[in-house]
Amino acid sequence: MFNITSMTLKRIIPFFILTLFLIACDSEIKPASFETTAVETSFEAEISAVYSKAIGNSDLSKTINTNVEKAIIETLNTPEKKSDLNAVLEAFNNEYLTFKNEFSEVTEPIWELHIETELSYQSESVITLAISTYEFKGGAHGNDKIKFLNLDAKTGEVLNFDDLITQKDDFKTLAEEHFEKSLITKDNNLKMEDFFFGEPFHLPENIGFSEDGLVLLYNVYEVASYDRGYTEFMIPYSEVEPYLKVD
Repeated sequence: MFNITSMTLKRIIPFFILTLFLIACDSEIKPASFETTAVETSFEAEISAVYSKAIGNSDLSKTINTNVEKAIIETLNTPEKKSDLNAVLEAFNNEYLTFKNEFSEVTEPIWELHIETELSYQSESVITLAISTYEFKGGAHGNDKIKFLNLDAKTGEVLNFDDLITQKDDFKTLAEEHFEKSLITKDNNLKMEDFFFGEPFHLPENIGFSEDGLVLLYNVYEVASYDRGYTEFMIPYSEVEPYLKVD
């Protein structure tokens, strides 16, 4: 008859506890790691794409990479809404070639499309990437844009404003105060009246996390003329923390 002595149990129980602990640790979702990848295809238009990509084949990495590519594509002014970034770049190049063939007498510069991303923040709860794009199809100047992409660090899903901010009216009041403070620190005597085209203060489309605080960014033309460029300010975490749903 098989008999387990008390001494044997004392040895077996800690072993099982350690095994269960290791299994539980291994089953936890590991934080995403990123690498920089670049599109190597040669085009006749000036096209470059250097962007952040989650490493590995986990569900988390796949979801992150899908949402990063989707966000990049949504930022572009492409006539064909494709789901694959390489296909979008090829479509831009083909559009340029068609333009060259149809208007061979036009001596416009080569069209340009440049894409770059930066991992600006990563915690256990949220990942923020800044997506910068520049498109030029002739004319006085190109179109440049910055988009903050906030992702759930555990699932890779996109976090929208309602997922990030609570007490929206109070948060807007705090943001307006810091917007006005940012104008005071500039040397060009800017005033609130110089922005928003005569309308009241409103929050930007782009809100993202950084190491020092929450960054709010208005793109070109969003609140001022093209010459003004980007308008950006930050709210320190010490003041914005009561309004954050994530950290």
